[in-house]
Amino acid sequence: MPVAPKPLHVMAGVLRRPDGQVLITERQAGKHLAGFWEFPGGKLDPGEAPPHGLARELHEELGIQVIEAEPLLALPWRYDRKELLLDTWLVLAWQGVPQSLEQQALDWVLPPDLPAERLAPADREILRHLLAR
Repeated sequence: MPVAPKPLHVMAGVLRRPDGQVLITERQAGKHLAGFWEFPGGKLDPGEAPPHGLARELHEELGIQVIEAEPLLALPWRYDRKELLLDTWLVLAWQGVPQSLEQQALDWVLPPDLPAERLAPADREILRHLLAR
């Protein structure tokens, strides 16, 4: 019997400012779910610890240094035939100003003001979780 492939481990960071706004980024043209917005992050490298992967991805994507983060939600998700584990962390402190290093659009929004339909489907679950906290 064939063994099912392990889900792709993906890190997502919810950067929250003191005023409660969170950072979202737009998925670029040519990518899966292009045009939808998401919480920034990316794939965990093999053998990489989740906090290190989160810090690496946010540095590559936004140019920031993560100072403090805590686990928020581990969300198993399936897109078509692709299985994911969306490992979401609340980023409580960082150094630097988030900027678009991959030419993606960025936006700071209060979670209650964020229309769920703007978000990629898995990120809608993260939003629901944030709103329920």
